[in-house]
Amino acid sequence: MEREEILFRTLEKHIITERLTQGFHDDVDGFLSFSLSVQNRRKSRVGFALENHMEVVFTECGIQYQRGANTEGRSKPDFLFPGRKEYCNADYNPILLTMLGVKSTCKDRWRQVLAEAKRIEDKHLLTLEAAISQHQTDEMKEQRLQLVLPKGLHQTYTRAQQGWLIDVAEFIDIVRSRQAKAANS
Repeated sequence: MEREEILFRTLEKHIITERLTQGFHDDVDGFLSFSLSVQNRRKSRVGFALENHMEVVFTECGIQYQRGANTEGRSKPDFLFPGRKEYCNADYNPILLTMLGVKSTCKDRWRQVLAEAKRIEDKHLLTLEAAISQHQTDEMKEQRLQLVLPKGLHQTYTRAQQGWLIDVAEFIDIVRSRQAKAANS
């Protein structure tokens, strides 16, 4: 992710510098619109990049998943394990289903994940955000939302929080275990 960010910023610098060199000639609205589009593109790209990286990890681990599958209405969890077909099958044990929301930063957007994949009671959210407040992680626990973080970020959380966090490898183990149980049933 860090290398990708460096490459993106290098390319972006050349593109933005060209537009800034042209100037905005007293067009304040044009400048604000341009600035907002640059900021939005950065935020959107980071989120998609994280999803792309996770997709490679899941594929390499041999995990069955579907990205952006429709569950109810317009809900589309970032990742649904094993997939929409199993999710929509009323005979498929919901305990063997898993969903993962992916957000590079949480803020209050973590609540969006709660409305996705209603058949799945215990949801997972992968983020790169360091040191989320104790209050917020307590709320997540109450809502049955498990936070998944790269292992290196665990140290930015309090000891009490660290005992509850899981890393990407632990999440993969959970999904593998559920998929193995489904295959054996």
